[in-house]
Amino acid sequence: MGDSNYSKAYIQALIDELKTSKIYTDLQCAAQVDLAKPTLRLSELKKGVLNGLVNSGWDRKLRNAIYRFLQTNPKLQAPTPPPEHLKEPLVYLRKAQQSWEKRILKSLNSMCTELNIPLARKRPEKDQKEWAQKWTELGIDGPVIKNLSQIRPVYAPKDFLEVIIGLQNPNYHGSDTPGFYHLWGIVQVPLKVKDIDELRLQYSDMSINQCQSGIDDAQDIPSELFEQERVKLGKKVISANHGPLAQEFSKKGCPTSMRATLWCQILAIEVDEIDILYYEQLKTNVLQHELLVDSLLYKDVKLTATNDDQYFVFEDFLYQVLLPFSRDTHVLKHFDYNSASPPKSYIRGRLGMEEFAVNYPPNGVIPFHGFAMYGMYR
Repeated sequence: MGDSNYSKAYIQALIDELKTSKIYTDLQCAAQVDLAKPTLRLSELKKGVLNGLVNSGWDRKLRNAIYRFLQTNPKLQAPTPPPEHLKEPLVYLRKAQQSWEKRILKSLNSMCTELNIPLARKRPEKDQKEWAQKWTELGIDGPVIKNLSQIRPVYAPKDFLEVIIGLQNPNYHGSDTPGFYHLWGIVQVPLKVKDIDELRLQYSDMSINQCQSGIDDAQDIPSELFEQERVKLGKKVISANHGPLAQEFSKKGCPTSMRATLWCQILAIEVDEIDILYYEQLKTNVLQHELLVDSLLYKDVKLTATNDDQYFVFEDFLYQVLLPFSRDTHVLKHFDYNSASPPKSYIRGRLGMEEFAVNYPPNGVIPFHGFAMYGMYR
């Protein structure tokens, strides 16, 4: 953290984040273990503990935690502008975002009114037991509405594209003719982008003269020319367990057998007992309460994965991923640095009272047509 570009406030935010994370307590426990070693001299206490932590791999874990913070928390410039300006500095884009979010909520509420169903309700105990058994057997079924023909996607990617196409900067005039723009492409937002030479430099690892996993390890190419060396290098990267190194390696593609491990290192993900318990709690929430978005997910899986020759076998696993995901409140942290806002609803009988407003769904993400595809390509 010797970079002078980091402000004291930013470094303090990093320290505060680390102190509230699991790695902080784990480091303390590891330090106590090293302190209890009889071979440790009092005169070399600090040095001995630091060496012990380094030899145990804790320095790499701490670096990965810092790396993750740097990736998810952009540097703030002084003076600090309002939060909404940090998320999206352009006023007309903020207004378009708000209009889009209102449109989605209106569509969801209209479906509830037409079908006379609530956004959420508690499952009867009989249904909870039935769902628990189906979950165990990987035969999850039984959405809020049995007749899925009544359920329609809240929106599709095409709807979102139409909104983007309609965006126009009120301060930009490319011609004297009203409504006429000279920008290339269907998106008419004049944003600063890199020129072709800058793009070539940024994506030099994807140049045609650079070998790529998934392309140059095809069946008609001898494996000893590229694949074997790539796998050998990948094993060394995985053993180093360093996020930035895994990210650099993956710029030229990930061998299929290593993809999951490499992405875990890039995203600084380590599944432990706490994560497993948290997933079990999310499953319990699914069993106890049924949401309208459950039917949206169920219908989307039927329209996408079930009809796909390659992915229909993963249908039940998709439910086990997507249904708990809809209850995962950790996803709400994404809105801290994103221009979007989580949709809100009100407790029945408390409409318009902000103190009774709740995020709906709990993770703040309303599924759209094709949403299940993200689960299939994870």
